[in-house]
Amino acid sequence: MACPSSSDTPLMKTVTAAIVIKEQRVFLARRAQNQKLAGFWEFPGGKVEQQETLQECLERELREELGVRSIAGATLCESIYHYAHGSIRLVGIETAFLSTDFAPTVHDLIDWIPLQELTNMHLAPADVPIAEFLVERYA
Repeated sequence: MACPSSSDTPLMKTVTAAIVIKEQRVFLARRAQNQKLAGFWEFPGGKVEQQETLQECLERELREELGVRSIAGATLCESIYHYAHGSIRLVGIETAFLSTDFAPTVHDLIDWIPLQELTNMHLAPADVPIAEFLVERYA
């Protein structure tokens, strides 16, 4: 794995990230102006709750944040990042959308970005190592 990996600690939250690739394009969402990390593009997902698997978390978060059903599969890679508001372990998970009638709640834009342009996007810092991994692996 090109992305660093680490185990969860009490001071580090585990967060899932949907990796959806279709026809050499990757799905990204931009954080809305009233959200943390406003204006940054990210792989959508969210924080794991107690007694929830990574896949259950990601499927729930995609329903809540994008209004779509999905199937979360294998873990592709992980990234550790220390923000001022706390540290996260971001887990990139291979995902397939079962519907595409998006209804974003915390994002103001969604788009399919060509793999070769992925690292040129204004990505949230924790998402950068995952983007680099994807470009190296798939582009």
